[in-house]
Amino acid sequence: MTTPAMVLAAGRGERMRPLTDQCPKPLLTVQGKPLMQWPMEALARGGFGRLVVNTDWLGEQIAGRFGLAPQWADGLGSRIAYSHEGLDFGGALETAGGIARALPLLDADVFWCLAGDVFAPDFRFTQPLVQAFADSGRLAHLWLVPNPPHNPRGDFGIGPDGSALNLPAGDPAPRFTFSTIGLYRRELFAPPYCDIPFGNPAGVKAALAPLLRRAMDNGRVSAQLHTGRWTDVGTPERLAQLNTPP
Repeated sequence: MTTPAMVLAAGRGERMRPLTDQCPKPLLTVQGKPLMQWPMEALARGGFGRLVVNTDWLGEQIAGRFGLAPQWADGLGSRIAYSHEGLDFGGALETAGGIARALPLLDADVFWCLAGDVFAPDFRFTQPLVQAFADSGRLAHLWLVPNPPHNPRGDFGIGPDGSALNLPAGDPAPRFTFSTIGLYRRELFAPPYCDIPFGNPAGVKAALAPLLRRAMDNGRVSAQLHTGRWTDVGTPERLAQLNTPP
């Protein structure tokens, strides 16, 4: 079975208002395409055409835009299943809660996950990356990026053996920013790292970072640096910059 991917698209996009008052943030246009379509096409090019998309704010627009089986311009196709958190629970479940909810749809031990509101057009999703992760026995592999101006302190470190490091406050070792792109093993979303029942039937809200930090402290997460183009499209100004011709 093809390795699936989860595209996170349930955020409200408060900092993008008023642009997101009538349009979900992942559908805002970047260089002629909806923002979330960039990674969806990249996944399809890498052979990962089985997608799960979670939705909340104006989520019906996302399902209406892509349907269940979009065909891209290069002839590649994808199959999409939707986890409608807003319809099911009245709001988004945060990242770990949303992933836990989507596990039955993902139906795989290993899967990609990334945010639909991050622009990383140089990233390549490949089968060798998945195979290396599957063989590693780790619970997660994260791609980190050099710290942007809006996150100067970074999130996680990288050890000499490629381990992701949950560095304590005051540690002088360099930290990098989590790109949101990662490979995960379903085991991360089960005890002892996560207490949410499989499929999150109660709609528990939970952040992802605490799970990752617990797994890092046990040596179960790896990381590497991505130095290609990367933008967290978190403000109208950053969106405008991406749409300004060079």
